[in-house]
Amino acid sequence: MKLFTNTSYIKNLFLLALLLLGSAGFAQEEEEEEEKKKISFSGSVDAYYRTNFNGLNSVVPIVEGGEEIGEISPSAPGTSFANDNGFAIGMVNLIAGYEGEKVGFVADLVFGPRGEDAVFNDSGPTSIVNQLYVYWNVSDKVTLTLGNFNTFLGYEVISPVANFNYSTSYMFSYGPFSHTGLKADFDLGNDWSAMVAILNQTDFTSAARQSDFSFGAQLGYAGQFLNFLYGKQGIDKIVNDGTIEEPDINSLFQIDYTGGFNIGEDFFLGINATYQDTGDVGFDEDTPDDLGFYGVALYPQYTFSEVFTLGLRGEYFEEVGDFGAIGTGVEDSNVFAVTLSGNVTIGNYLKIIPEIRLDNASDDAFLNKDLETSKSLSSFLLAAVFAF
Repeated sequence: MKLFTNTSYIKNLFLLALLLLGSAGFAQEEEEEEEKKKISFSGSVDAYYRTNFNGLNSVVPIVEGGEEIGEISPSAPGTSFANDNGFAIGMVNLIAGYEGEKVGFVADLVFGPRGEDAVFNDSGPTSIVNQLYVYWNVSDKVTLTLGNFNTFLGYEVISPVANFNYSTSYMFSYGPFSHTGLKADFDLGNDWSAMVAILNQTDFTSAARQSDFSFGAQLGYAGQFLNFLYGKQGIDKIVNDGTIEEPDINSLFQIDYTGGFNIGEDFFLGINATYQDTGDVGFDEDTPDDLGFYGVALYPQYTFSEVFTLGLRGEYFEEVGDFGAIGTGVEDSNVFAVTLSGNVTIGNYLKIIPEIRLDNASDDAFLNKDLETSKSLSSFLLAAVFAF
């Protein structure tokens, strides 16, 4: 009887141990599965068709002495992306991320013409890196981010998924695209937020071009943001007539306001205003002392239904000196650009964007179909953006 009791006791202990081990293994598998779910993959693919109503639409070869020495490109606004005529591709955007309670990362890769234009200052393996950063939620109120991240200035972004208009504004095109450095975000409570950053020169993804740092800051309240960027952006030395000189390049300064307001249930008004000053460039006597720009843009949008929204971008942009954004070759030129875009949503993934754009400059900036200079350009664009 005693032997039988001991044997049963040992058997029960063995069964209990198996049960505990099984439960522990199941819990571990469940925890691992939960960790796997935190790894996310997303991205987009986009393509478009573009044509000018009153501008040059075809490449025109330049022939001299029976030999082709160059070509004239079709007319396009002096802004970034979506400037090719006919059928064209945008980019493939692949994003992997991990969002933990305390730590996380984002790896954002781009392929295609739009991506190349976005990462224009890098070559080799980093020429496909749009963003690459890790972050640490130090507390509920403080987050530290280290790496390369898209700029905090401006209303528009690189990805066509997050923009209402497919073409971009002058202010976005000539502000910074991305920064590499360390930033700290603060939740100040009551809808207030702040950010401070120490950065390399703008738009250099992998490493610093020089030892001078730039500094960024942001103050936010209820979806309205006041942004600042200050820092030396030029190279330290130039070669001039076989000699090396130290140019006197002052620091770039940019102040930018970005925000928007819901006016009723269906109407939204976005706002962007910016001012950039590159300071005294001073490479040589032929270089202008002051270069920069300033501008303002309004983004009214009205939602007609779940599948259709109509929006307008009205932008006034003026150069300081011959900054080179508009393409007139004249100092202090300005341009007023109006872009009317529709957003047609098909299913959960596809967005169709028909767009009419009118650019009117203060000086000749475009070529018409007769190869004559013109102050204005009107164009049509139809884009498809697939987000997943």
